[in-house]
Amino acid sequence: MPIFALVDCNNFYASCEKLFDPTLKDRPVVVLSNNDGCVVARSAEAKALKIPMGAPWFQIREEAERQGVVAYSSNYALYADISNRVVEVLSCFSPNIEVYSIDESFLQLDGFAGMEPDLALYGQRIRQRVADWLGLAVCVGIGPTKTLAKLANHCAKKSLAGNDGVCDLTLLPQADLSHLFSTIEVGEVWGVGWKISKRLEEMGIYTVEQLRRADTELIRRRFSVVLERTVRELRGLSCLELEEVSHDKQQIMSSRSFGRLLTERQELEEAVASYIATAAEKLRRQRCLAGAVQVHIRTNVFKPDVPQYQQAMTVPLSTACDDTRELIRWAFRILRRIYRPGYAYHKAGIMLLDLVPLREEQASLFAAAQTENSRPRALMRVLDDSNARHGRRKVQFTAEGVVRSWQMRLDRLSQRHARRWDELSAVIAR
Repeated sequence: MPIFALVDCNNFYASCEKLFDPTLKDRPVVVLSNNDGCVVARSAEAKALKIPMGAPWFQIREEAERQGVVAYSSNYALYADISNRVVEVLSCFSPNIEVYSIDESFLQLDGFAGMEPDLALYGQRIRQRVADWLGLAVCVGIGPTKTLAKLANHCAKKSLAGNDGVCDLTLLPQADLSHLFSTIEVGEVWGVGWKISKRLEEMGIYTVEQLRRADTELIRRRFSVVLERTVRELRGLSCLELEEVSHDKQQIMSSRSFGRLLTERQELEEAVASYIATAAEKLRRQRCLAGAVQVHIRTNVFKPDVPQYQQAMTVPLSTACDDTRELIRWAFRILRRIYRPGYAYHKAGIMLLDLVPLREEQASLFAAAQTENSRPRALMRVLDDSNARHGRRKVQFTAEGVVRSWQMRLDRLSQRHARRWDELSAVIAR
């Protein structure tokens, strides 16, 4: 029987911020979204103060700071680095890992049952190792399917079952399991969002136990084969394998809110060029070509008292490509079509669509043209190699601008610690 563990870092973004600053111990910490907009992460202390997730910072700032809350801009470089270190630690406990998100990983524990009297103790070893080596707290959920492991993690986090942040559902008798699932709302099941929850409730299915006992044929007919598979997973039948190799993205998107409102097309072009350059780098790393480009722009929808405008346009390319310069040219053509003067723009974004693997590139009928295609690819390779050697985005296109006053506000950004030499933490011996 397969056995899975879901390891989830507690309050990950906020915990990363606390990691390098001992003065933040026991203090409420929140992390803000792009442009320091809304609360997207909270420490346990901030949750205790009932600070709501998604609350606009400008609305709660005064009261939050009065209560001693410390707010940080999202430091994605730091979070990604710490996430990679967590995965390295977890690899000591299983060779089969699926990195599900920046703060969650599935481990396959088949054959590890003999390592400890039970797998719950093995989970405690995982928790202790991550705490000792990285200073982070994690919860571990264990079950015979990925869906049950995810649910077990929820039980561990909420102290519904298990002990000390570890819940092993394989240890529970069926009667205890049924009782536990009868106390958990159906919306807590992995993959069951609020829309599906509402439809299930209309059918009289309010709890995990009721979903587990539901007629699979009826579930498939009214919903999908995906939800039917979820029901079978809740019954202990493993239907979802570990995905150790991440699948290539079918589309690549880059979108940001501006640090200030923009009115001039030139400024929008700089931002769009920068987003294209970032996306194109990811495209080449994935060894794919883009067959279409989309650009979208919009004003601030949260300011209804000012004129509103939003528009998007997608253009198919005559030839799929991965050349940043060519993709920028197409993006500019789109932007000229959708831009309207007289509006204050709050956000722009691009998307590369219709991705095809490089190995499936359509061959040219003309040899000369084929030779020409190799030149921009060689140039892009030099560009990527240079940035990989000297630092991310060190070499950039003039179309991206120099001053970039439109960039996101990061007024509360913490140091990147392990990512930059000049921001390394220092220890002074006395």
